[in-house]
Amino acid sequence: MISSGRSYLDWNATAPVRAEVVEAVSRAMQLRGNPSSVHAEGRAARAAIERAREQVGALVGAPARMVVFTSGGSEANAFALTPSLSLGDKLPTTRLLMSATEHACVREGHRFSKVSVASIPVAPDGVIDLDALQAALATSPPGERTLVSVHLANNETGVIQPVAEIGLICRQSGALLHIDAVQAAGKIEIDMSTLGADVLTLSAHKLGGPKGVGAVVFGSGRIEVRERLIRGGGQEKGVRAGTENVAGIVGFGVAAEAARAEITAEGDRQSALRDRLERDLLALSPETELFGQEAPRLPNTSCFATPQVKAENALIFLDLAGVSVSSGSACSSGKVRTSHVLAAMGVPVDLASGALRISLGRDTSAADIDAFLAAYTRVLVALTDRKAEAAA
Repeated sequence: MISSGRSYLDWNATAPVRAEVVEAVSRAMQLRGNPSSVHAEGRAARAAIERAREQVGALVGAPARMVVFTSGGSEANAFALTPSLSLGDKLPTTRLLMSATEHACVREGHRFSKVSVASIPVAPDGVIDLDALQAALATSPPGERTLVSVHLANNETGVIQPVAEIGLICRQSGALLHIDAVQAAGKIEIDMSTLGADVLTLSAHKLGGPKGVGAVVFGSGRIEVRERLIRGGGQEKGVRAGTENVAGIVGFGVAAEAARAEITAEGDRQSALRDRLERDLLALSPETELFGQEAPRLPNTSCFATPQVKAENALIFLDLAGVSVSSGSACSSGKVRTSHVLAAMGVPVDLASGALRISLGRDTSAADIDAFLAAYTRVLVALTDRKAEAAA
């Protein structure tokens, strides 16, 4: 429970900044030099960035030289999802295939024409249909390459995709693979070589770093992005122009290192809290449905709905009770909308309209779980009273 007395259970939207990150950012803001300058001040700023590059690369099992910093996860995805992505050969990348449950910045932020994009369905548990992916890749035109984009873990349900299997399918068909690891990084172990990803994207604020900093991580030195998203100077290995956000990047590095050190212990702790929450929730309301529970999930995430409970009403009630949760993605301008993720999983609209997402973090305690359950009990009681009045 946070110091304000509120219970913050929306860590998938953003993780509160770590204390050590605040300190590191403060120190980095005192660095005088431009990291592209050759004098001592510039070299000091450059050294700080390169240290952070090592820390972020280590989080996903990649060499520092493969890391390019961006302004966040959305820019990182737009950077990677382009027809100009190649293996350094002349084979054109002409199609984009993505799972039906991708984040909005993948669904809407790519640089392919709409006619060149196709969606791959998912099963009711939220896991991508591998047979459908194989069938789609089998239709790739000769002499052309396909880019496949799949998130490692879904931001709403926490469902983890079988990325290693997807990577094998892509290699066998000659396709490139992009992994959106924004929601998974710092919560589960990630190894670029094991996943078989050609390019992977990250965001600092999901793991306790500053908002507005992200990264693209290449799987090999062969990968090229011929058409730069931001043109100008030669910063970030010549592929992303603009003076680097030194303080933000330093904070990203510190957050990555801290998250990496605690993945196992925090994963076990949060998983136990999440499982207890779901057991008590089902005991409280047996008709409640848990989405994606049959699939591997992030240890901190639970997405559920209780029939007749609307998300917008529950969110207001819970907020007034001092409990912060979400109805899904936090990237919809504060609006409560029916989830495309749940629609792709075949969840009926009436049930999906009541979906709530609880996501835990390093500061979440048993008291926070108790606070939510107490507040949700009052939500259900209020609903029962209204139904009784309507029936009278």
